[in-house]
Amino acid sequence: MEIKVLGPGCPRCGEVEKRVKNALAELNIAADVEKITDIKKMMSYGILATPGLVINGKIKSTGRIPRVEDIKAWIQEAD
Repeated sequence: MEIKVLGPGCPRCGEVEKRVKNALAELNIAADVEKITDIKKMMSYGILATPGLVINGKIKSTGRIPRVEDIKAWIQEAD
């Protein structure tokens, strides 16, 4: 499983990354979590508002900090 957190490195982006890691730990699922801060790479996903969350190539969230419960559901769907 491949998870990407997209954002310029702001506190909101850091919070999304933390919640993703917490969700993975709670589910006991291993995944590669990558933080993308390069604006060109972010734009390649079509994300205009950060933070963005991409799981296995699919955009799951943009412009907000999703709840851990939502992140867990998205991870389980993708697994």
